[in-house]
Amino acid sequence: MSQQQEIIQQVFQFIQATDSDEKDFNELALRLYAYQYKYNLPYRTFCMQKGKTPRMVKSWKDIPSVPINAFKDITLSCTDPDQAKAVFMTSGTTKGVKGKHYHPTLQVYDQSMTVNFQKRFMKETARIRMGILFPTEAELPNSSLAHYLALAVKHYGTKESHYLLNEQGIDMDRLVEELQQAETTGEPYALLGASYSFVHMLEALEKTGKTFSLPKGSRILDTGGFKNQSKEMELNEFYEKLSAVLGVARSNCINMYGVTELSTQFYDNGNEAVPSLKSGPHWIRTRVINPLTGEEMPQGERGVLVHCDLGNFNSVTTILTEDVGVELEDGFLLLGRVQGTEAKGCSIAVEEFLNAASKGLVE
Repeated sequence: MSQQQEIIQQVFQFIQATDSDEKDFNELALRLYAYQYKYNLPYRTFCMQKGKTPRMVKSWKDIPSVPINAFKDITLSCTDPDQAKAVFMTSGTTKGVKGKHYHPTLQVYDQSMTVNFQKRFMKETARIRMGILFPTEAELPNSSLAHYLALAVKHYGTKESHYLLNEQGIDMDRLVEELQQAETTGEPYALLGASYSFVHMLEALEKTGKTFSLPKGSRILDTGGFKNQSKEMELNEFYEKLSAVLGVARSNCINMYGVTELSTQFYDNGNEAVPSLKSGPHWIRTRVINPLTGEEMPQGERGVLVHCDLGNFNSVTTILTEDVGVELEDGFLLLGRVQGTEAKGCSIAVEEFLNAASKGLVE
């Protein structure tokens, strides 16, 4: 068995476990760090310049974090990127460049998604009829969200589940038909998609004056924020309208927070209050740091989120995001994108990484 296969098997087994303690998480995180230090050349060069060799790093918290924007400029992969089973690309178009996340196999990503989705969104329900407000995998082959939603339909949707987008946008006639049918049959219904798709849906339904009362057990999942794709809507108003128009309690309006550069998603437990508390499964950990000093912020104080995702076995486990948050006892609050001093700190981190990585590649 190759070292890569051993790593995949260890991560797979770790995800399958019902839980993990700090010791187990730390051991696997350090094993992955040693593997990535050995096979991911740009990352190794960066870590060497920081004096963070695997022998020096004793805790997952000390693993050097890669700024998320580095995925746009540097190939971060322990294996040949040309042999990747999937390449997920970011939707951002800064300077026309998209970040790329290479997956030599989708075995780990798929397991991470399904185990987490079952626990946090499906809960005690085995399958539910789904309506998907997002393009298919065939239409967006490099979208991690398209793949995520395809997995949701495949593993947890009934055979009556449908995609509700076409070339003209949301198929409102089909959507209304689906919602009315759910009301008539009394069978729970789930609507999943990008946040901005729900904004367009609400605008279209508002014009018709139609409202619905979906059956008990129905639920909604939105993700991604609005990203300038639609009219900005204040969060409280967004979930209030979703609840009022579809007849689903705000406690069953779930938001998923995920990024292309990770292999694991975070969920809340509904949006009765916003911002909602996000948390992840036992194979991912989050810290909140001061981006200028790298020091961890005390609970309750805002900083920039750093995620250590053991599902990221092939790229880098630890990523410095551009998301501002506050750590609380059971998770974190997501407060938006960086700005001001925080943005400056993230920019410095990106520049530092790119300079180190580029030097290593040249040498």
